[in-house]
Amino acid sequence: MMSNWQVSSDIFNLSLSESGIQTCLKQTTIVSVPKNTKVTCLNVYEPVALTSVAMKCLESLVRAHINTIIPETLDPPQFAYQTNRSTDDAISNALHTALSHLNKRNTYVRMLFIDYSSVFNTIVPSKLINKLRSLGLNTSLCNWILDFLTGHPQVVRIGKNTSATIIVNTGAPQGSVLSPLLYSLFTHDCTARHDSNTIITFADNTTVVSLITNNDETAYGEVVRDLAVWCQDNNLSLNVIKTKDIAHLILIDRAAVEQVESVKFLGVHITNKLTWSKHTKIVVKRARQNLLKLRRKYLAWVLRSSKGSTAAPSSTGCITAWYGNCSASDREALQRVVRTAQYITGAKLPVIQDLYPRRCQRKALKIVKDSSHASHRLFSLLPHGKQYRSAKSRSKRLLNSFYPQAIRLLNISSNGYSDYMQSPPPPTPPLLHCWLLSVVIYA
Repeated sequence: MMSNWQVSSDIFNLSLSESGIQTCLKQTTIVSVPKNTKVTCLNVYEPVALTSVAMKCLESLVRAHINTIIPETLDPPQFAYQTNRSTDDAISNALHTALSHLNKRNTYVRMLFIDYSSVFNTIVPSKLINKLRSLGLNTSLCNWILDFLTGHPQVVRIGKNTSATIIVNTGAPQGSVLSPLLYSLFTHDCTARHDSNTIITFADNTTVVSLITNNDETAYGEVVRDLAVWCQDNNLSLNVIKTKDIAHLILIDRAAVEQVESVKFLGVHITNKLTWSKHTKIVVKRARQNLLKLRRKYLAWVLRSSKGSTAAPSSTGCITAWYGNCSASDREALQRVVRTAQYITGAKLPVIQDLYPRRCQRKALKIVKDSSHASHRLFSLLPHGKQYRSAKSRSKRLLNSFYPQAIRLLNISSNGYSDYMQSPPPPTPPLLHCWLLSVVIYA
């Protein structure tokens, strides 16, 4: 008798060899899940796609195979869907690009935060297949992907009611394991012509960083026009209403983009002055709200459920990207919330100022070991090969940003000057402690 794994293996191999997928495996059910606990209008519902588990397994295998074919440096500014990439990297890269330019005289920076309308749903399969062929994927695999993207039976379920089935032939399937990679490959040719412009993306979150010298915005206008044309050619729709430009006016397809003094980008509030008081205030406010809920409702349950258990420390809200340039008052406000959490729970939490350099050094070491990382070039060894080349700057905000800080920490630890950096990391704290720290830092 054949095992379940053998049956699945035969089905997968047959699907790949025939470049086709059974219709039952492509079935998708859309359900609505409220984003907030209180439902006030229909816009608070978010569609969630339920797909076949077997199909997800097959997609994972295909995704792994595609990753072995495409060049590692295909799309360096895309910081999603790849190992050793995170929102911290996208934010730090954008900030470093801006701060390095502002370190020069007679300069300023334009930052445009792009919003698309339903990017995954508007991908044209035939256009994607042409791009995949140009990247070296063979005909059999391209035909399998084309079949994967077309002929999707889809229904919508609300409670016990299910809609009639429709067949979807456009876009990457929602809830798919393979769709994020396909979207990344579909958009890899969206690049800037001029060196003064950088397009940084994290999934469909796109930021144009334009470096302006002597008030010449010609290149910036060209990159915006090129982006609009590229979107039109690739059937992607720019949502001009949600697209933001920090403190300047720009037109996209004759529609004015809203001018704002701050933008929330990947969970971090970036202002036109590149200061962090606003972000810190929002973080502190939300942390206090969460601590109030913890004190009122969840403390007893958390204490019971976390007794004796451990977990690796959770992410702390892109702290490596913004904490270095926080003012002394901002840092004290964050630490006060930590002390409040300690008072409520009796848990001993790490000092944020001590946590920050460890996180910076750990992330820097990962970038140094990854030659395909977009920021790997910033860590260049000196001729003697023992230290990294330090950044030179006239401004403290560049020196206090992530990359110069990370290089400084790596050089200090390599020389053995810092007992703190050479000391072993503290033991993993209980789950409650890690969860409380994330409550304090998360935006």
